[in-house]
Amino acid sequence: QVQLVESGGGLVQAGGSLRLSCAASGRTFSTYAMGWFRQAPGKEREFVAVISGRALSTNYADSVKGRFTISRDNAKNAVYLQMNSLSPEDTAVYYCARRKLTGTYNTVAGYDDWGQGTQVTVSS
Repeated sequence: QVQLVESGGGLVQAGGSLRLSCAASGRTFSTYAMGWFRQAPGKEREFVAVISGRALSTNYADSVKGRFTISRDNAKNAVYLQMNSLSPEDTAVYYCARRKLTGTYNTVAGYDDWGQGTQVTVSS
C-alpha cells in the first residue's frame, strides 16, 4: 500500500494558476503510473490526468487539455499538477491516486491508494 498526501490547493481567481503536489511513500514509486482526479460538490469523481511510471506518456481529460500539465519527480516520490487558466468549473477537491497495474487509466476503479484530497476553489 502507498500513502499519498496532496497539497497546494487554495482559492484563486479565474484565469489564475495553481500547482498541486502529491507526496508518496514507498520505494517503488517509479514502477507505477499516477493519476489526478477531481470531485465537485454533487458530482462524481472524474479523471483529470495520468502519467506513466517513468513519465514517458501522459493523458488528459478533454476538459483540461492544454491548460493542465501533469509531471513527476521519481527521486522525490512526487507527482504534480500544474493548472493554468483556471475557471470556476475547475472548482473541486483534487485527489492523486496510484494506478493499478492493469487498471483503466481514466476510471476511478482503475486506481488504488487515494490521497485525502486538496480543495481548489476558483472564483469568478
